[in-house]
Amino acid sequence: MLILALDTCDPRGGVALLREESLLSAAPHSTDQDYSSWLLPAITGILASAGLALRDIDIFAVATGPGSFTGVRVGLTTVKAWSEVYARRIASVSRLEAIASESNGTSAYVAASIDARRNQIFAALYRRQAAGLLERVDDEMVIAPDKFLEWCSANAAAEKIDWVSTDPECLTQAPQWSSRLALHETVQEVSPFLAPPIG
Repeated sequence: MLILALDTCDPRGGVALLREESLLSAAPHSTDQDYSSWLLPAITGILASAGLALRDIDIFAVATGPGSFTGVRVGLTTVKAWSEVYARRIASVSRLEAIASESNGTSAYVAASIDARRNQIFAALYRRQAAGLLERVDDEMVIAPDKFLEWCSANAAAEKIDWVSTDPECLTQAPQWSSRLALHETVQEVSPFLAPPIG
C-alpha cells in the first residue's frame, strides 16, 4: 500500500511517501514559503523521485492538528480534493498521537507534547494497551506545562510516564518537572518532522 502523508500544521511540517511502513521519500518544509504555495511542488517532487503519480497513491494520511488553523485547513482541503478525484481513502491522524507512537519506553502511560508558544503546550496523555496500541486518556489540550505535569501525575497515579516531545525544554524548564525527575523520568525528544510517523 502506498501512503502519501502530509503535515501542514506547523512550520516544521512536510510530506512523506511510504510503502506500508517503509519510507520511500520525504520533503521537510524547510523554507519560509506558505504551505499553500510550497505543498504541491514538494509533493510533485517526492512522487517524481519514486516514479509515481497521485493516481498511484492508495491512501492519503493527513495531520489534523493541533497546530495552526490555516495550516490544518491547507492539509485537510488538499487531501479531501484528492480523495474525491481519485476515490481514495483518507486517514486523519493527530500530531500528538504520532508523537506518542514514537515513544521507545515501556511505561503504562505516554505523555506527548508540542510547543504551542506563549508558555503553553499542545498535549495529551495516552494509556498503553495490548499490542502496543495507545488509548487517549482525555481530550487533547492547550495548557501550561506545569498544569499538564500536575494533570498527568494525578491521572497516572503511581504509574510511571514516558514523556515524548518535539520540544522537551517546554517541560524540563517547568518548576514542576522536578517531581518527575525524582522518579528518574526523562523526556524523549522526537523530530518535529512528523509526516513519516503520520504515514
